[in-house]
Amino acid sequence: MRRPGFLALIRHATAPGTNDPAGFRLDDCATQRNLSAEGRAQSVRIGDMFRANGIADAAVYSSQWCRCLDTARLMKLGEVRPQPLLNSFFQDRSREAGQIEALQRWIGQLDLAKPTVFVTHQVVVTALSQVFPGSGEIVAMQRGADGRLSVQGRLPTA
Repeated sequence: MRRPGFLALIRHATAPGTNDPAGFRLDDCATQRNLSAEGRAQSVRIGDMFRANGIADAAVYSSQWCRCLDTARLMKLGEVRPQPLLNSFFQDRSREAGQIEALQRWIGQLDLAKPTVFVTHQVVVTALSQVFPGSGEIVAMQRGADGRLSVQGRLPTA
């Protein structure tokens, strides 16, 4: 992760339940499924793991869902930038192909000289990596010269 061309895909930390309630809104955390106390502690531990491995500052991008933003902020690795391409498409699978294609193009243009972290959802991690991650799991990816992403490792954090 300290070398250029690598990034970390992280599924948000523990947020009990599945899916979001009907009528949830991105601008209102009270309408969403949120991190539990364990999920908040897990987020802090994830940040501590990065720092213990020499990464104290990273480019951090997050889905706009509160559980992802909270995970990213609690890791304390740098300014958290909301990125709609990291949003979940769990409730509308018709968006998957177009969104993942746009996300891959965006990643292909990113400067990955600095450690880069994406906090997102299971469906996005799986679509990019073919890995079904646990809550808070880190999937290390490398962007090749051809722009393709490949899985370099996994680290459960629960």
